[in-house]
Amino acid sequence: MQLIVLSLNFMTKAASAALFGLLLLIAFALTAPMGSHEYYGFFRYDYLLFYALAIQVCLLYLKLESWAEAKVIALFHIMAMGMEIFLTHPAIASWQYPQPAIFKLLTVPLFAGFMYSAVGSFFARSLRLYQVSFENLPQFSHMLCLAVLSYLNFMTKFFIPDIRLVLFTWSIVIFWKTKLSFQLERHTFKVPMLPVLLVLAFLIWIAENISTFYKIWLYPSQIDAWHMVGWGKLGSWYLLLLLSLVLVLKILGTRNKKGMWQLHS
Repeated sequence: MQLIVLSLNFMTKAASAALFGLLLLIAFALTAPMGSHEYYGFFRYDYLLFYALAIQVCLLYLKLESWAEAKVIALFHIMAMGMEIFLTHPAIASWQYPQPAIFKLLTVPLFAGFMYSAVGSFFARSLRLYQVSFENLPQFSHMLCLAVLSYLNFMTKFFIPDIRLVLFTWSIVIFWKTKLSFQLERHTFKVPMLPVLLVLAFLIWIAENISTFYKIWLYPSQIDAWHMVGWGKLGSWYLLLLLSLVLVLKILGTRNKKGMWQLHS
């Protein structure tokens, strides 16, 4: 019985932490019939922008998200938009947004940044809802260096050799001993951090498949006919999760000299 209670508590908190992302996925499915048609002067992507802004306002108003968390998410949003603009440029065309939009920045509809914000929101809210702390967390200088290089590699790999294998190896080395602790029903659980990141990368990969199925964005090979996103994208999401996590940990908490990390009180 206790196991059932703990499981329900865990899933309830997980759903709450992922609320932003789940609401976006629902909107992707519900707005799919809109296609590229104009409705009252706006297009599907524009309405998704209005919807995402409404979600953000509601989360803050209902105090489901703090202003500190919102600032972190906004920073991640800005960084993601910069990467999106580069990777969707016609000369690169890693993916494309196939439908029109009034509110867009070059090739990227403005709502797109909120998809990344949903990841930042999940991390920020999970830390608080589960009362997460970390042991043996690497120095922030090492984590920030890894995060910055991961971010840059998404773009520099088109001009110089891709170093993602080096980044994967580096992340394993510095996070190998890192463990996170979380609270459920007055019980404390401790797990290694790396497997958690891999599971989260897989869940985002599933969300990516749902998003491309509903033509939120498309990879070049999906334009003529949809197919599942390749497994190789798991590595990209893993590195992006590291970037998001490092930003959240740096801004929302404190690491002591022994590698213990806790949220700001």
